Amino acid sequence: MGTIKEAVEVLIQGGTLLYPTDTVWGIGCDATNPEAVQKIIDLKKRDESKSFIVLVDSFHMLERYIKDFPDICYDLIDLATSPLTIIYDNPQGIAPNAIARDNSLGIRLTQNQTCIKLIRGLKKPIISTSANLANEATPSSFKQISEKLIKGVDCVLKEDIEKVSIQPSTIIKIGADSSVKVIR
Repeated sequence: MGTIKEAVEVLIQGGTLLYPTDTVWGIGCDATNPEAVQKIIDLKKRDESKSFIVLVDSFHMLERYIKDFPDICYDLIDLATSPLTIIYDNPQGIAPNAIARDNSLGIRLTQNQTCIKLIRGLKKPIISTSANLANEATPSSFKQISEKLIKGVDCVLKEDIEKVSIQPSTIIKIGADSSVKVIR
């Protein structure tokens, strides 16, 4: 079990992390590091064609990784009453194996203090994928996480575990014309 400081060091070194997010227990890494992303793909036995969700800590960071940031997203994020992941087209600076084949990426501006500390310590966005093997149910508590996953990551961060909501985020896709499509 690691501290925030230890978890950030693991992320900086290209390692993987099991951590509580603003939604469910997640597995994460530096979202700009393709080798670290591959470790998660291998650990979860995940189809490489699936993209990941990435967490950022601010609009400033979000705008750095989305070339043409749609203005409507400011309002959508500001008005959201629960965690909101938005799928954007044409991300930049993110590991290619974290991006969908259609060149889109789901990004969530997190309000969770643990996640913000991790992102700010790393100074980069982090991957946030549910802590389960491919095609298995998302665990509703730490106790339900597979021992294989717990042993497979480089660090387990159990800080703020009571704040995990056990609800996945709402996911929407923003079209080039600023149209909004609800995915989940």
